[in-house]
Amino acid sequence: MQREASSSVPLAAAYAALVIYATLYPFSGWHHPQGLWSFAFLSLPWPRWWDRFDVIANLVGYLPLGALVFVAALRSGRRPRTAALLGIVLPTLMSLVLELAQNYLPQRVPSAADWALNSAGATIGTLIAALAHGLGLTLRWQALRDRWFVGRSAAALTLLLLWPVGMLFPAPVPLGLGQMRPHLTGIADAVGSWLQDVPWAAPLSDALLAAEPANAPGTPLTPLAEGTLTAFGLLAPCLLAFTISRPGWRRFALVLGASVIGLATMSLSTALNFGPQHAWSWQTATTLPAVLAAIALGALCAGLSRRSAAALGLVVATALVVLAAQAPGDPYFAHSLQAWEQGRFIRFHGVAQWIGWLWPYALLLHLLRRLIAREDALE
Repeated sequence: MQREASSSVPLAAAYAALVIYATLYPFSGWHHPQGLWSFAFLSLPWPRWWDRFDVIANLVGYLPLGALVFVAALRSGRRPRTAALLGIVLPTLMSLVLELAQNYLPQRVPSAADWALNSAGATIGTLIAALAHGLGLTLRWQALRDRWFVGRSAAALTLLLLWPVGMLFPAPVPLGLGQMRPHLTGIADAVGSWLQDVPWAAPLSDALLAAEPANAPGTPLTPLAEGTLTAFGLLAPCLLAFTISRPGWRRFALVLGASVIGLATMSLSTALNFGPQHAWSWQTATTLPAVLAAIALGALCAGLSRRSAAALGLVVATALVVLAAQAPGDPYFAHSLQAWEQGRFIRFHGVAQWIGWLWPYALLLHLLRRLIAREDALE
């Protein structure tokens, strides 16, 4: 009998990728440290003063990784002791490799204290997960998951859990994930600068460098387009949930849950960026009607088959990507995000930004794969 995939496996891989990104950001200025032994940071004295934020970030940041690796190993057929060993050893080794890599980044400083805190966090996370398994909580979670979702739902559950993370980086339009123009413009500028001194590529270089800046104001979206973008930004995860959820009242609960999570995450994102007093400043004249329309559409679609939900979700995700690409940049918005880039949020803003950009495209690929594979043919 084939073992059913667990969502903890892709979640562990995704979380490890996020930790790697946050640890090595901004990935620039790589150089070889002359006269420095790579492991020399292990023999350096520990800092005399500790920054509370750094301690908490290094400790808590690896706690979920240890728990996820333990559960992933357990669900893959490993024994509890082996799973616990993997939950401690793998994150510890990953942290050591990342600290070594920081030797080659001038903006990052390797630290034995950071490695120790990362290892302690992974160990605590593994022990918590092992305790939960010993108390039978993992079996209860599996039973709960079986009541709400069908089999082969690991990839969809991973996307659903990543959706609010992508919204932590403020979007130009509420719930409007997937704006790719700033990234493509940055890539075009980099390629144009690289080709600037190549004679035969001069026309291409000039064309790339003449592209509209990423933060150019541009033409604002019409109220209808802005409202549609917000509504589809909420409807997309609802339809994704319908592709793996069982019909009935649970789907209505999923629509309401997605609405609460989406609005709460947008408020948290705005509060982190502009201050708690502006937590609800992301609201516009079209936001509330768009959210209500998305809730109504989600309720109307609750009776769809899983395959029909995937097909409609593919259409909605495509429209979401197209509308998000047309959303104009905002110079004031870009300037306000410097607090993320220059302060402590440098550890997180890039992760959330890339998830917010890539999430709709990952959704498109996932729904397309489900339709091609005909996973719901027996429905």
